[in-house]
Amino acid sequence: MSNASSAELPKIVDPYRLAEHNSVLEGEIPISALSRFRESVLGFEDSAACRVKLSFYQDSERRRIVSGELEAPVRLECQRCMGSMDSVLASTFTLGLVTSDEQAERLPKDLEPFLTADFSADLWSMVEDELLLVLPPYPLHDRNECPAKEDLEAYEPDHASAEAEAKSKDNPFSVLAGLGKTKH
Repeated sequence: MSNASSAELPKIVDPYRLAEHNSVLEGEIPISALSRFRESVLGFEDSAACRVKLSFYQDSERRRIVSGELEAPVRLECQRCMGSMDSVLASTFTLGLVTSDEQAERLPKDLEPFLTADFSADLWSMVEDELLLVLPPYPLHDRNECPAKEDLEAYEPDHASAEAEAKSKDNPFSVLAGLGKTKH
């Protein structure tokens, strides 16, 4: 995705018409407008926006498809040191446009359904769902950049890893080999 500044992505569109015309939409959504996502992250810059590119088209079986890319700069909480860490969440996705659960069940396994009204879809809600799906379950700083690095090394000294490696080379069943040779 380009770094060029772009306009706000429309909130409500007719995805079926866009798919019939092989349309591409590019734009931004202010992160502050995505309430469920906003509550799931530690923070973000006041002006932070999710950059989005969506391609609407029909596949060979005339299913209407939307594929997209998104990027959103956020602050997450490192689960190692519990400190703030900057991250850019990114995702690519492909969704099949459906208006009912029955249509969703008929989609091939490689397409996730995007349930829409007959001629209207909330793109911001779709993007928010994708952002929530791409959130890491346990965000961590890079080990060498984490403020808890010294604490981690105190629990994992170099010699402990060498001992663990030596033990893994020992056969745990070597004791059993000697049992068959003893006489009672």
